[in-house]
Amino acid sequence: MAGHLQAAGHDLYIFNRTKKKAEPLISKGAHWCESVQEVAAYSEIIFTIVSLPADVEEVYLGERSILSVDGPCRIVVDMTTSSPRLARRIVKKASQGGIDSLDAPVSGGDIGARNATLAIMVGGEKKAFETVLPLFRLMGQNISHMGGPGAGQHTKMCNQILIAGTMIGVCESLLYAEKTGLDQQAVIDIIGKGAASCWSINNLGPRIVRGDFDPGFFVEHFIKDIGIALEEAAAAGLSLPGLALVHQLYLAVKAQGHGRAGTQALMLALRSLNSGNGSMLA
Repeated sequence: MAGHLQAAGHDLYIFNRTKKKAEPLISKGAHWCESVQEVAAYSEIIFTIVSLPADVEEVYLGERSILSVDGPCRIVVDMTTSSPRLARRIVKKASQGGIDSLDAPVSGGDIGARNATLAIMVGGEKKAFETVLPLFRLMGQNISHMGGPGAGQHTKMCNQILIAGTMIGVCESLLYAEKTGLDQQAVIDIIGKGAASCWSINNLGPRIVRGDFDPGFFVEHFIKDIGIALEEAAAAGLSLPGLALVHQLYLAVKAQGHGRAGTQALMLALRSLNSGNGSMLA
């Protein structure tokens, strides 16, 4: 995502907890910084995307955070899938320094990031969104302002709820095809063009057939996202039994040792459940 900004001619000041991951950008002229504070000392618009809400909180609200620096920053944009309530806390803190804050989680996985085809759902002030929109367009194709602070994160929860339900459908469908002796790829080729067509069957289905459980998006991160969605649903007085079921299955996948596998590894839990030994954790 940073590479697309760089390719468009923008001057980047970058930080990553693992410097090696930033080396391709550095080799093309990006300025390496030793901390997020140093990034904030040089940057007008700051994008962040990290792992967990706790990481987001540290980056924005910790003692050595982006918002602790008196620098040129005008807008901060957190693209992590995180808590809507945390997004609103960041807005409150940022506004004290005259900085606008947007929550802008994305969907599309590793493929969308590489191809600049991400969906980007944004919460925050409309004027700040319009300022950043040309930069968003370098990273994604479907970009929408969803409302005030936290609205982007709430929209991403809708996305993750739908993906969770879709993934169990994809895996159960392919497991059924496997057990009944069908050619699984042939099944994908036909049902992926009909009413059952979806991104997951057409992009992750072939990976499942090949036994490729490498991550486009980590199981452990999806568990985090589902947990946020369940918390927000409970706060709204909602019962989401389908989401709760998928959450339990993904916890089983992680317990099997596949927390760093891709979300398509849900198939592993379903195979264990149907292995005849009565245990999902075999």
